[in-house]
Amino acid sequence: MRDSYGRDVRYLRISVTDFCNFRCRYCMPAEGVKATAHDDLLRFDEITRIACIATSLGIHSFRLTGGEPLVRRGIVDLVKLLRDSCDIQDLSMTTNAFLLPGLARELKEAGLDRVNISIDSLDPEKFRWIARGGDLDTVLRGIDAALEADLTPVKTNTVVMGGVNDDEILPLIEYLTLTRPIAARFIEYMPIGEAPRAGLEFVDLSKKRDELARTYGLEPTRPARGNGPARYWRVPGATGMVGFITPVSDKYCATCSRLRLDARGTVRPCLAFDFGVSLRDALRNEGPERVRELIECIVLQKPKEHHWDLGQVTPLAMSSLGG
Repeated sequence: MRDSYGRDVRYLRISVTDFCNFRCRYCMPAEGVKATAHDDLLRFDEITRIACIATSLGIHSFRLTGGEPLVRRGIVDLVKLLRDSCDIQDLSMTTNAFLLPGLARELKEAGLDRVNISIDSLDPEKFRWIARGGDLDTVLRGIDAALEADLTPVKTNTVVMGGVNDDEILPLIEYLTLTRPIAARFIEYMPIGEAPRAGLEFVDLSKKRDELARTYGLEPTRPARGNGPARYWRVPGATGMVGFITPVSDKYCATCSRLRLDARGTVRPCLAFDFGVSLRDALRNEGPERVRELIECIVLQKPKEHHWDLGQVTPLAMSSLGG
């Protein structure tokens, strides 16, 4: 499928829950978000039917997100169901890894290809402050479990916040990439949901990337496997690589290839806008052909670009938008 600006749409992010066992300051209020009623969540069979319809339209890369996808009961069963039922070429997951040490091997055996793991600090106290909970050691064991289970390439996501963890970029690069095949990615703070109210400082990662390249000799390298927007570099001699995701300072909307399906079954053409249509209602009330029509329609309604660089704020929580 192509949108009205000629972009190929070939990637669907599927949120399986809007609940999370962390309360990261840039993502959720301290009290969390109101959980979606069980009957309003997409069932596993519905997720699978929508995914199969999507593959018939040329979408073959899928990512399971949340909230935190590993808190959804039966998540391993969903991975196996998707892999067995649909023509999926790449099936990945974004997770905070808190529950990953006990699930990594099962997820791999069920058909999950790889994981992205959120880690915003290597300092235990700072980690707990940012996430309002969790445990750094458990997350680090989750990274090790993912590598041991061959959920690779393992990618990490660090949201960079001025005065909080912007001094940890180099330590994270060294810890994650020098001797291990990890793609450590650094993400600009986006004005979504709780972020504009959290009072945390934006860091221009385009400038930070250039500074690191000059100071430490980072070299451009080929992208890691996947469909994300990161631009990749490597410390000379390192096993892994470093990615920078710059949606505000150097936006990449012209190459966007994705749709998002939230936990309630609303498909959205863009992370920046509170706009979408319910595939859940269409599937339950009208059938698969209507779902197909709505996916084709929403692709044609993908906006040209966001306007975060001009002061736009996206009001919904990231977990409500589908990760």
